[in-house]
Amino acid sequence: MKNRNGIAVAGTILVDRLHLIGAYPKLGELTKILSVGRTVGGCVPNVAIDLCRIAPALTVKAVGRIGRDEDGAFLLQKFKENGVDTEHIVCGNTPTSFSDVVSVVDGERTFFVYPGASNEFCFEDVCFSALDTKMLHLGYLLLLERIDGGDGVRILKAARDHGIRTSVDMVSENSDRYYLVKDCLPYVDNLIINEHEAGKITNIAPTEENLEEIAHALKAMGVSERVIIHTPACSVSLSETGYVALPSLLLPDGYIKGTTGAGDAFCAGVLYAIHEGFDELSTFEEQYSYDYYPALVEACGYVKDVDWVESKIYKSEDPELTEKVTRITERALQKHNL
Repeated sequence: MKNRNGIAVAGTILVDRLHLIGAYPKLGELTKILSVGRTVGGCVPNVAIDLCRIAPALTVKAVGRIGRDEDGAFLLQKFKENGVDTEHIVCGNTPTSFSDVVSVVDGERTFFVYPGASNEFCFEDVCFSALDTKMLHLGYLLLLERIDGGDGVRILKAARDHGIRTSVDMVSENSDRYYLVKDCLPYVDNLIINEHEAGKITNIAPTEENLEEIAHALKAMGVSERVIIHTPACSVSLSETGYVALPSLLLPDGYIKGTTGAGDAFCAGVLYAIHEGFDELSTFEEQYSYDYYPALVEACGYVKDVDWVESKIYKSEDPELTEKVTRITERALQKHNL
């Protein structure tokens, strides 16, 4: 089998056109735009660029469609600046997808999306014979017409047939179309979604106490390796090694500037951890972290108290040794009132 390395991120590629206003006008009225800006958006730019910033040496490839226009050139430039391979991006005549993001000062945002080129992204756009990555991440389900029309299943199936591990993400919508996601799950190795999406797929209320039941239900629908669900309060993972739930980091008041891109950032971190073979606890607890992570924690005012030392003990098949370990464990529990 081919020795594969790196992660391909496929699907939604768009430009966010940012508009800041003082207040929303009533229908037929006018309001001033206080500032304008432009940035990349969508699953492919967000996740791919985040991956490159987490691990600059990692091979990251963007797969999708853009237009032969100014927005398309802007996206290609941003990919290049961040070290993302663009060999698998198709340039066509349909304009590049974009969203007009209208934000009120200290208020909510409203999105107006032009589907554009990304809506035409399809199975034929992916050259699997040249895609030599270890993993392929596809997003967003429920947003791309051709992908939701059956090409998503074809892409995921073909990736696995070529020895590429698959993962997916999706958008949250209030609809009855979640059966489209179910069709993909038998060809998904790693499912990474939020609690609202998980609840919609399974028809189980997405409360914290229901997350384990939801994860098991999703796994039973065909996800082969692990189901990962992220919420504001915690993250959970279900795999063959068991179920893990860990709380979110406690950060100082005012440290979080917003939630835009948070799901994609979480996804990038998890994908890198899976690529590197970390187990669930290490994936979430960041024990395999780069220099920026301790610096971030210290910048929040925390000071290291002790070094983290971690060991994993595997169960022995020797009955005598197993009995000895059991006795030691019971004594430790009694001694420390655990």
